[in-house]
Formats: sequence, structure tokens, C-alpha cells
Amino acid sequence: MARQGGIAVGAIDTPDSTFDVIVVGAGPAGGSAARAAAAAGARVCVLERSSMPRYKTCGGGLVGLSTDHVGIDLAGLVRATASSLTMTWDGRYTVSRGRPDARPWLAMVMRTDLDAALLAAAQTAGAIVRTGVQVLGLPEPGGDPADRPAGAVAPGADDGWVTVRVRGGAELRARVVIGADGASGRCSTHVGVRCDQVDVGLEGEFVVDAALADRWAGRLLLDWGPVPGSYGWLFPKGRVLTVGVIGDRAQGAALRGYYERFVERLGLTAAPRQHDSGHLTRVRAVDSPLRRGRVLVAGDAAGLLDPWTREGISFALRSGRLAGEAAAVGAPGAAGSVGSAALDAYPDRVEAILGPEMAAGREVLGAFTRRPGVMHALMSGPGTFGLFTRLIEGRTTVARQLRRPGVRAAVAALSR
Repeated sequence: MARQGGIAVGAIDTPDSTFDVIVVGAGPAGGSAARAAAAAGARVCVLERSSMPRYKTCGGGLVGLSTDHVGIDLAGLVRATASSLTMTWDGRYTVSRGRPDARPWLAMVMRTDLDAALLAAAQTAGAIVRTGVQVLGLPEPGGDPADRPAGAVAPGADDGWVTVRVRGGAELRARVVIGADGASGRCSTHVGVRCDQVDVGLEGEFVVDAALADRWAGRLLLDWGPVPGSYGWLFPKGRVLTVGVIGDRAQGAALRGYYERFVERLGLTAAPRQHDSGHLTRVRAVDSPLRRGRVLVAGDAAGLLDPWTREGISFALRSGRLAGEAAAVGAPGAAGSVGSAALDAYPDRVEAILGPEMAAGREVLGAFTRRPGVMHALMSGPGTFGLFTRLIEGRTTVARQLRRPGVRAAVAALSR
């Protein structure tokens, strides 16, 4: 068995092609799901299209809910921490605040490092990892034989198995499949996930000199952007500054202009870039499915993220763990069994835990889109700034705050 980046990699063309749980995708949702299922005793295989470690466009800021649920030691992964924050509105009205004791309230990591560490933890729990494997689809039981490789036997209807078809290799089978392969992945399409908010993020990793790195050490920048509902960020990671913007995909040209002006304003136009990329984020519609038969979706594949901040790591970690736990119980069960009940309960568990946070994020996004200047003034005020930092730390949530009549009335007024 070969190893890539410290992760053991199995060959796809082995006779060993049947598992309790197959996890498609090795991001935070996939790593969390695989570890939870393997730790519960399930025989788990993770399929990842890319070689690991691999780059992912992501700000890499870990809010408190992420650090609470990541389940691994982050000491060797954290590139920097922040204890102060500068906020601007399209480069104007600068406000900087911090803590007198300089106690950090946000940690920054590279997604390359985080994903690899989560996958290694899943492997330690017993999961098998296969990289360089492209999933082509999840054939329906008794589907068209013309769509199947020569000699493959079509599965029987409702036989308690899910078939996973891969490029260049034999089909795999599992009692449960967890889709963690992103918003446009095969599993999301199979389940029928619907999203009612699609945003585009543009981001670069800029290598800077020691003086500029020192200027931003321990300090974040959030800029409320000129495109309605958009914002930009600067996350310091030593000699690398992660800089990006995000907003409505329909405003793509305007967002590109905002990104270029933002980079220029920061004095980074000529700085070397390790990466410069874009990605789409999709937010799940309220009634979108999270399960189809023995296929569950988690993380970005399910459209689970905060509609306002577009933060997705904490949602991926939590939904992945819930999916892994449900799959481990559901793997040995047939229809009507305790195992099937665990799969049935998965969507309700996700809705109960993550649904209120997403609903609250939608409300705040509505207010922010209509009144960005007022939101800037509110969030940069001494009292509200403390609330904002508590949100980042995970000591409270927007959903909890919106249960306060005064806060809800203020957000509703801003949304009109």
C-alpha cells in the first residue's frame, strides 16, 4: 500500500470492493463522516478524486464552532491567530478593535493541512482511503445495462446496497453512501439537492515581505463590499496573506472589479501569488432533501453553510459527523430495521441543529444586503463588536441572538 502526504492509499482495482459505508469526498465533511462511522465500527472507504494533500480555495478561518467540533489537535496546523479586527466599508470608515489581553479569538489554517489531518484521523479510526478515484455516478437498482461496464451485474431492486461507479475501475458497493463531494458533485445531483443562493468567491494567497507580514500579524480585515451582500477579507498566515471577496454569482463582473480594487488598495497587486482562484458556494433551499434512500449528503454537497458569512467548515464538520453516525447504524440494517430508522432520522437531526443557524443567517444577509452602512456602524460599535466576537468564538449564535425581541426587531427593520 502506497502513501501520499502521510495518508495510506489503496488501489481501486482490488477484490476488496464492498463496504459498510463509502464516503465520497475528502474535505471536512468527508473526513468527519469517515472518522465518525469508522469509530462506530463500520467498515469505511473514502473516495477522493484528487491526490492528497491538495489545495482548496478557502479563507481558512476557524470560528469557535469549528474548533469545538474538529476533534483533532490543531496545534501543528494553525498558521496564525487573531485578537484584533479592522472593519471597513468599501475601504472607508475604518474601525479597529481588539482585546486588551490580546487573547486570540480566531485561528487560521490552510485547508490543505486541515483536510489532510482530518483524513489521517479517519484512517487512524479505521477508514480506508483511496485517492485519485473519480466517481461517475450511483446507478439506480436495475438501471439500464448499457450504462454499466461489460460483465457487471445490475443490482437488484431494493437489495440494501448502493453501487458506486468509478472511472477506470470495478464498481464498489456499500450499505450506505455519504456524499461529501461538493455542491456540484455526483452525490448532490443524485439526491436532488436544491439551492436558492449561489455565490462566487475570488481569493488569492499572497506572499509578502516581513514588514507587511508584521503589519497584519494578529489582525484580521473585513471589508463590507460595494456589491450588495458582498464582503472581502484578509486573513494573515505568517508570510502569506489570504485575501478574497464573495458575493452573488449574478454580480460576477462587479465582484471581479471589487476583488481587483481590494487587492490594489492593500498594496498586493505586484505581490507573488501562491494561488489565485475562484469557487462557487451554494446554500441549500429550506425544503431541499438531505437523503435519497441509502445515500446521505453532508457539508457543501448538501448546501449547508451560513448564508450571510458563507462559512462552511463548521457546518461540514457537524453534518459530516451526523451523517457518519447515522450511516454506521444504518449500514447493517434493511428496510424497516433500526438501521433504516437511523437513516430516516438524519435529515431531522441536521434540520434541528443547523436549520436555525441557516435561517438566522438568511435574515441577517437580508439586512446586510439592504443596509450595509448601518450594519457596519452597528458591528463596529463598542457593544456590538463584543457580540460579533462572541459569535466568531462560538460562545453564542445568530439564531440565539435573534430570539431576543430587540435584536429581531432591529434586523427586521434593516431588512425593509
